Amino acid sequence: MAPGGRKRAKRRPAEPETQADPPEKRPRGKVSAAVAALAVEINPRQPRRNSFEVSLVKEDGSTVQLWSGIGKGPPRKLKFPEPTVVVEALRSSLA
Repeated sequence: MAPGGRKRAKRRPAEPETQADPPEKRPRGKVSAAVAALAVEINPRQPRRNSFEVSLVKEDGSTVQLWSGIGKGPPRKLKFPEPTVVVEALRSSLA
């Protein structure tokens, strides 16, 4: 008599690969789309653990903090901004 092992699942047809989000739906894309002349750089150095900050470095070298999640949370989702919030802060600091 054959051993009573597990039966294999039916093979499903391969699913088509999902397309990545277009650039305007990603956070970097939203910031780039808001101000086209700006160079967006993400994490130029090692980031702090469990925190998220967005800063603007102006041409004269001064830094303006647009958003910080260090003092926010729990829950963890409060530590990360919506892209529209960052874009609004960016526009107000450039005006």
